[in-house]
Amino acid sequence: MSEHPSNTHCSSSGSVEAETASAASLSPFSDDAQNEKNSQRAAVIAVIDDQPINIKIIQKYLRMVGYERFVSVTDSRRAEETVLHERPDVVLLDLIMPHVDGLEVLDRLRRRDELADLPIIIVTAVGEQDTKIEALRRGATEFLQKPVHSAELQVRVRNALLIKAYHDNLRNYASRLEQEVSRRTAELVQAHREVVQCLATVGEYRDNETGYHTYRVGCYAEIIARHLGMGVEFCALIRDAATLHDIGKVAIPDRILLKPGKLDEEEFAAMKRHCEYGRNVCAPQQRSLPPSSPAISHTALGRHIAGTCSSPLMRMAATIAFTHHERWDGTGYPSGLKQREIPIEGRITSVADVFDALTTTRPYKAAFNVDHSLDIINQGRGSQFDPEVLDAFWSGIEQVLAIYYQYNPEATATRIECREPLWIGSDI
Repeated sequence: MSEHPSNTHCSSSGSVEAETASAASLSPFSDDAQNEKNSQRAAVIAVIDDQPINIKIIQKYLRMVGYERFVSVTDSRRAEETVLHERPDVVLLDLIMPHVDGLEVLDRLRRRDELADLPIIIVTAVGEQDTKIEALRRGATEFLQKPVHSAELQVRVRNALLIKAYHDNLRNYASRLEQEVSRRTAELVQAHREVVQCLATVGEYRDNETGYHTYRVGCYAEIIARHLGMGVEFCALIRDAATLHDIGKVAIPDRILLKPGKLDEEEFAAMKRHCEYGRNVCAPQQRSLPPSSPAISHTALGRHIAGTCSSPLMRMAATIAFTHHERWDGTGYPSGLKQREIPIEGRITSVADVFDALTTTRPYKAAFNVDHSLDIINQGRGSQFDPEVLDAFWSGIEQVLAIYYQYNPEATATRIECREPLWIGSDI
């Protein structure tokens, strides 16, 4: 049964200013009267009551203190739809209405996640304490008894709006903070990548015959990883980490690094240490690890690297630098790891590095053409290279060759068009 207008005698009071002033100290706009007026003009107030006269009285009292925007609902069946569409800042809700009572409307609104912080003030002639407690239990913000006192209505609405503004500010602040953190994180990631690129460039200056070698190896490694079905994060990491695979060569003397002929046994032993040096450059605290222990397992290596380097990128770079010369059959260096003992990033980079070494000029050899290089690569299946990694290399061969022709000044063969879009250089 609805409250009849005759039972809804609302009284105004000359103490409106005094009572509203007492709430002003709570307002974030208390030091700026113009801001408060602007906020009152902007606030949207929904009044849900099946008696139009009750809606008019409430709107009149609120207009007295500057509120201008109202939404009214007399059919409670349309209450939820109207609130969702209009998104008011506060709802004044009658309880006893035909079709759908106020408690059911309250339940429906509170079930909506997007309305969780919406202030809902119950305005009713029902005076039972149990009804009031039930309304508050279901999520009512305030409870006003009819007949409504104008000043109390004004203060309750104002306080409800202040609470909503507080929640809105917190939510907006959290959103802005999240955006700022994302922006700063992206900047740090970019800075990290730039440092890695600088390190890779330093390595290239020691062996300038290779030109874009480190960049190409990173691109090839990413292509192989994607065709192996690796995740986006792994592929992004290996693209950058693989560029540091030969950073340890900065510690190799020029007489060895740039020797035009074949290295003797002593020189080759010195050259092999670039794996250890590279690991130490990428993760300096790993110097306690034996440089070439045959007994070291890939799990022990992984544990040691993970415990000494906090950056995922540098952990992977250290692993690659240390293991990219291991061979699938166990005859590689520095630790003689075999098959899946070799970390997957090392197995991937091994194929990428050898292909690039074959197709470019080095102090000790001329560049081989692509066909010959691919034949040599294929001959290493099951001995030097992981067969699955080699299959992924062949699956992405068009993309590999597109990178080769684009970033290799020595490439003279007819350029092959890549029918698939390149991933290289994309923002991930």
